[in-house]
Amino acid sequence: MITRTARRAAVLAVAAVLVSGCSSEDPAQAKEWQRDYCAKLGSWQDLAHATPGSEADGGDGQGVDSPDADDTASAGHAVIDASKRLDRAGLEDGATRILDDTVDAVRGDTGAESRAVSYCDGSGFETLVRAAG
Repeated sequence: MITRTARRAAVLAVAAVLVSGCSSEDPAQAKEWQRDYCAKLGSWQDLAHATPGSEADGGDGQGVDSPDADDTASAGHAVIDASKRLDRAGLEDGATRILDDTVDAVRGDTGAESRAVSYCDGSGFETLVRAAG
């Protein structure tokens, strides 16, 4: 009898640890992950939307070439990795699936990019991203 009760308690304890491992219980850590995601999203946006004469090249259209495709791809991978961390931690706002929206945004879906930007706005990191489009 005691053995079965102990086994049930152990199973419940393991399940509780697994479930709690899926969400961030540390609000400071959660905010840091959100800030990191939004900073990486903003960096990717700057590269993906850069044009000669834009802010991304110093604003004067001279001296800095348009971003390299490898740099843009690398920034895209970085923001997707950051979105995976948010997804695993359960730090979505309910209106969006941040991982799916990020992947779709990097692939060129402006609607998904807009939702990702809205996520950053709602998280308080709107200054790290720019409007989608």
